[in-house]
Amino acid sequence: MLRQMSTEDFSLINGDSMGTLENIQKEINKCKCQHEALLKEHEIIKDGIENNKTFAKKFQQRTEDKKNSLEVDDKKRTERLEKEQEKLSTSQKEQEKLRTEIMRMKEELESVEKKNDFLRQKTEVSTAVPEKKVVFKGKTAEGAHCQSFDANPRIVYPMEGGTALITFEDEGVAQKVLSLKEHKVQLGECTINVQAQPIQFLVPTYIEMDTQICPHRILVSNLPNKVPEDKLLDKLQIHFAKKKHGGGDVDDVDMLHDSGTVVITFTENNVAKGLTDQLEHKVEFMKNQTHKVKVTPFLNGEISRLQNRNSMCLRTVKLTGIPDIMELENLQDHLEIHFQKATNGGGEVESIIYNPIDHTTLALFTEDSPEDSQSI
Repeated sequence: MLRQMSTEDFSLINGDSMGTLENIQKEINKCKCQHEALLKEHEIIKDGIENNKTFAKKFQQRTEDKKNSLEVDDKKRTERLEKEQEKLSTSQKEQEKLRTEIMRMKEELESVEKKNDFLRQKTEVSTAVPEKKVVFKGKTAEGAHCQSFDANPRIVYPMEGGTALITFEDEGVAQKVLSLKEHKVQLGECTINVQAQPIQFLVPTYIEMDTQICPHRILVSNLPNKVPEDKLLDKLQIHFAKKKHGGGDVDDVDMLHDSGTVVITFTENNVAKGLTDQLEHKVEFMKNQTHKVKVTPFLNGEISRLQNRNSMCLRTVKLTGIPDIMELENLQDHLEIHFQKATNGGGEVESIIYNPIDHTTLALFTEDSPEDSQSI
């Protein structure tokens, strides 16, 4: 509802209206200026916010880049550290290897020095082999420059009770008898079953020996043949016990019959070396008669390396399961007759030996060569 203004009211408005409108206009203009200022300020703030966002985004990107760079650097640093540790470990292993090699070289050097000392001792020995007379009988041999020697095998084989050893002239016959394994042998009115088995030995194939000069002993060779052994030993003991001959207190005098030499043992160490420095010594075995004997160092030997192998006798067969039912010679003859026959798989028998039950027999095996056949 509109209220009608009174004249009083109108007069109030009408009286100051011009002044009021101008003020209002001023206020409006002022507000517009303030509004424009606020808009400008808003734009500035908005631009600042955008700039800050942009800066924050760039800062965040730089942070990510820096983080990635630090991670890459850390990874590279870790890899370098691992490589350095690996190098260090390799270097330590190499040092340990070199240290081990140095120790090994020192041991080898000590071994070489010991060997040189040993060889130096051997060079001081004119010879350690007793003097032997030799003669050429027209035979020749290959390998003149080979540093080796021949050893004839001599094997003692303990036989079990109720067994026999039979050697055939042909090794093919022995192998045939072995292939049949079991044989029926007629002994008069009864028949026995015997088993054929091979003979195997463990024989050396390679031997190394370390020798040392014995400081207590000398080896005396080139002895007179016509002097009795007791007198010869006494004369040698008397001679080498005298100080004027370079000798000393004698502990033992022993004859080596296989080589025809004598071993003299002294109680003191330095006597033997002085005597061996002079190779030949004149000893009075008969009154007013002297004989030159040869004095050489006595060598102690020790096996330092030994290699063995299994060896089978090709012509000898062991027969087992033989009962003691008749006299030894008759039983042995029956066995030889049986294995002599080709119909029984046998052949020419070179030798045979039977060991009865509860008896002990040692069979001797020697070298089987074309000139000297295997024997038992």
